[in-house]
Amino acid sequence: MEVTLRHIADSLNGTVEGDGSVVISGISSLTLAKEGEISFLADPGLQDQLQITRASAVLMKARTDLFAGPQVIVTDPYLAYARVAAMFAPGPPRIEGVSEKAVIDEGVILGKGVSIYPFVYVGREAVIDDGVVLFPGVYIGDEVHIGEGTVIYPNVSVLRNCVIGKNVIIHAGGVIGSDGFGYARDGDVSVKIPQTGTVQIGDEVEIGANTSIDRASFEKTVIERGVKTDNLVQIGHNVVVGEHTIIVAQAGIAGSTRIGRNVIIGPQVGIIDHLEIGDRAIVVGGSGVAKSIPAGEVVAGFPTMPHRLWLKTRAHIRRLPEYLDKLKELEERIKELEQQKKEL
Repeated sequence: MEVTLRHIADSLNGTVEGDGSVVISGISSLTLAKEGEISFLADPGLQDQLQITRASAVLMKARTDLFAGPQVIVTDPYLAYARVAAMFAPGPPRIEGVSEKAVIDEGVILGKGVSIYPFVYVGREAVIDDGVVLFPGVYIGDEVHIGEGTVIYPNVSVLRNCVIGKNVIIHAGGVIGSDGFGYARDGDVSVKIPQTGTVQIGDEVEIGANTSIDRASFEKTVIERGVKTDNLVQIGHNVVVGEHTIIVAQAGIAGSTRIGRNVIIGPQVGIIDHLEIGDRAIVVGGSGVAKSIPAGEVVAGFPTMPHRLWLKTRAHIRRLPEYLDKLKELEERIKELEQQKKEL
């Protein structure tokens, strides 16, 4: 694919400083870009690389004399990089139609332009909408509905009755709709509670590799539009994750917790069950969340506390040996003063 720099600038609502007729065929970093490619400067600390880059053009927040070639001036160079990269990124590889080595059960409805690779299984009365891609080893359970344009990578399991929205990406090894972890104790015995609900995933969600999303005990586990999860994330039964929330690797969310919109949950965060995480809250990586978090709050630690307070406590922890020495010194001083008082 080749486009002019003017076309790129127009698509980004940016302005061209220099020759807008330059033809661009790809995008790369400042150090790796070749002639014919565009690059970007998102970190001012890397601006020295502008003098050595071989890129034919650069995405910038403001014009600079450090780069002699054409520049596209945009509000957010990193966001612009993401949009330009999408122009040149290849789509998922496809085969035409349904492989003869796939198994399609009774009553399945297939849309136009589907691409179903060998060793895929699609269960009874499932609905696969237009343009869906199912890679080898994918299991689609009975009565599942996969929305238009969704791509499901190898060895993903989408179990019975689950609903996947449009333009969803599910990376390799994901499990959607496994039983929620629910047991009642009968003395020393764990009695399984049947998980009779389902999972509903909204449009434009991306699910990282080896992520598990459990079906609800009743009704639905819900992942709303635009949510992005990293690899190795666990989402328990009856959880609701609000629109455009980001959940980073190895986070675990226990059952019936409700996550608001535009929340950021860092890596290796653990959240116990039945909590409320407010819109735009941020949970710093490695935190343990044991109580609900108000909207917009930034928390850290185990158990969580406001992030600024957590930073102060970390600083004091490093100084505990010093505090202990001072405490011993004060104790000795008090003993001396008490002895002096007795002698008076």
